[in-house]
Amino acid sequence: MMQGARPIPRLAFGPGIAPGERMLADEVAVALTFNGSTQAVMMATPDHLADFATGFALTEGLARPEEIESLDVVETDRGLDVQIWVTPPAAARLAARRRQMAGPVGCGLCGIDSLEQALRDLPPVPHGPFHLTPAQIMAAVAALPRHQPLHDTVRAAHCAALWDGARVVLAREDVGRHNALDKLAGAMVRASTHPTGAVVLTSRVSIDLVQKVAALRLPVMIAVSSPTADAVALAESLNITLIAQARPDRFEAFTHTDRIATESQHVR
Repeated sequence: MMQGARPIPRLAFGPGIAPGERMLADEVAVALTFNGSTQAVMMATPDHLADFATGFALTEGLARPEEIESLDVVETDRGLDVQIWVTPPAAARLAARRRQMAGPVGCGLCGIDSLEQALRDLPPVPHGPFHLTPAQIMAAVAALPRHQPLHDTVRAAHCAALWDGARVVLAREDVGRHNALDKLAGAMVRASTHPTGAVVLTSRVSIDLVQKVAALRLPVMIAVSSPTADAVALAESLNITLIAQARPDRFEAFTHTDRIATESQHVR
């Protein structure tokens, strides 16, 4: 049986009525506990949880990978508790932040208690040699389905992947779009793989996803759905190339189109 999914009995109605089963995604309460204090409770697919916790800590600015001393996943009656122990400097930042989150899969900012936390300052992604041709961008989208086994099974999971211009280097899935990106971030860290490249997403692009990509210092985002207007503005200010409505035969570029190798005119 696929990890993160299980068969559920159902009746199919059409020309007739047919009993059977459908594979559905698991959605479990996952607590992220830092030094004995719960910082977040997210509804998530219960796989790759070490990646999830590591990536969440990094992309939310809670702890850098080298500040994580240990990590254990503990089963409880109500869900899973990922217990992370961090160094004293990281623990001090966590205490100052006073963040408690109880978030459904569709929300990336639930429980933040100030506007400063929601719209935290991040340094712009530095300029570098990474460029993509239009053909490479469309190839990234075309390659994504081969890395979505959970979605193929349940039709209810998001994917985040790292594309290096020629291939998908890593990919992670989850019922939550933020969770999928955090799992990818954690997988990159835990595999000691942090090349430059593009993040490819099966979701819309919101401000918080742009923030997470900026925390990873990756210069390009490619999404199959649309961004919000404010996500575009943030990507512009953080020097991220934002590409959306991407398909195997077309896409739209909103910011920093100089990273698209054949472009002669920039959108902005």
